[in-house]
Amino acid sequence: MSQNSPTASSVPGLPTADPDRTARLRAALRAAAFTADGCLDLLGATAYAALSRSETVPALRATRGGSPLQTLIRLFLLQRPVTTEQARAALPLDDALADGWLRGADDATVRATVDVRPYAGESGEDWWIVSDLGCAVGGAGGIGAGFSPTLDRSQLVLGVGGASTTLAGITIREPVSRVLDLGTGSGIQALHAGAHASRVTATDVNPRALHFARLTLALSGAREADLRQGTLFEPVSGERFDLIVSNPPFVISPGERFVYRDGGMAGDDLCRTLVQRAADHLTEGGYCQLLANWEHVDGEDWRERVTSWVPSGCDAWIVQREVQDPAQYAELWLRDGGDHRSDPASYAARYDEWLDEFEHRRVKGVGFGWITLRNSGSAMPSVTAEEWPHPVEQPLGPEIRKWFERQDFLRAHDDAALLATCFRLADEVVQEQVGLPGSEDPEHVVLRSNRGMRRATKVDTVGAGFAGVCDGSLSAGRILDAIARLLGEDPVVLRDRTPAAIRLLVEQGFIEPVD
Repeated sequence: MSQNSPTASSVPGLPTADPDRTARLRAALRAAAFTADGCLDLLGATAYAALSRSETVPALRATRGGSPLQTLIRLFLLQRPVTTEQARAALPLDDALADGWLRGADDATVRATVDVRPYAGESGEDWWIVSDLGCAVGGAGGIGAGFSPTLDRSQLVLGVGGASTTLAGITIREPVSRVLDLGTGSGIQALHAGAHASRVTATDVNPRALHFARLTLALSGAREADLRQGTLFEPVSGERFDLIVSNPPFVISPGERFVYRDGGMAGDDLCRTLVQRAADHLTEGGYCQLLANWEHVDGEDWRERVTSWVPSGCDAWIVQREVQDPAQYAELWLRDGGDHRSDPASYAARYDEWLDEFEHRRVKGVGFGWITLRNSGSAMPSVTAEEWPHPVEQPLGPEIRKWFERQDFLRAHDDAALLATCFRLADEVVQEQVGLPGSEDPEHVVLRSNRGMRRATKVDTVGAGFAGVCDGSLSAGRILDAIARLLGEDPVVLRDRTPAAIRLLVEQGFIEPVD
């Protein structure tokens, strides 16, 4: 199915993307520096950051001069009308009116019909994300002045937000044949995938989302994607992909109010279903990466709950970044839906409904995080679930790929093979010693990495000495023999008790095997 299929056809009230006119519009946006860097330079850090909080006053103050860039910011980011003369000076006005990017507000002014947000690709590409007015950030509750009151709010399509940029940052970027963006929304993940995949398939249950994804790809000058309408894996039945990415409607809610966030299944069943079915659509060695929420159920370990979703033959790395109690979680999504602006009785009723649902399901908290699966086909898959609320390096995709490569290495090396391997200290690993001033020996020795997950681990004298000597020239066994002589220990005993510590250093990325 192509972008011109019925599932991706025009949607009343939204722009179309004539190739020639869209190319001229893109050239005008670039010429005016209506890019991520250009907007940041003009607005300044304060006003730019305020926009991400749906606060427009600082940006309005910074765009009073009437330059082409200021005009475009007012049109597409602030949803304010501009004069026809200003619009004509900033872009090909007749083209923009013909394709529906702009409409006349009155005889002398025009305004945007969609939100167009500059976005920087990983290699510095200038892209533009198209979404519903006022929905680039802030959810349904952040709708701006240009929002049409006739639009069903449940069908809103959001633009760039924290979840979409998080997923883009953790995605493994390497040349592949086929990528599936499941639940594409405004097409951000499909846009990224087109830079490293031969074919991109993007699905969504909402036909408006598919149209917005088409606009995003066309305006950004990106490779076309195969757009298909449907839920979960139904549109790609029987097909397999080298990479599946998904920012699904993961919100655990008492009802399905907004297609972009509420999956319509009980509790965390939607995320569980995605994980369980992913292996049927992955090629050998293929990855599935998604954002998810999961319930912390009274009497259950959340790690056991989520790892039970992992299909057989798949390695998995599950990272919990945050946990909210039921009240915090309900308040977050009530604000997202704009309920905090409703009358107190309606707000209280929805809040109560949310807490009733959590109480019924014995939910004591909700975890936020990401899940990466790899179809390794191993009879002894590596499945790890951990909590890591600390800052990490961005983008994290390269580190996630290395994590799975390290699992392959550890699985293929027993203790004897491990001791026969040469290792090197990973880049940007430092040693910290903690102890009383003047003491002969430190109380604690900590290895700390400034890359990837930015982990720290406590090591003993042997571990610190071992890591410090790892330069790729000696095998692990020979290093331990030398340490044993220095410490006056039995080398056989040291060889027997140290492999577990070496495995931990390898798994966490402090040392790397040398081919």
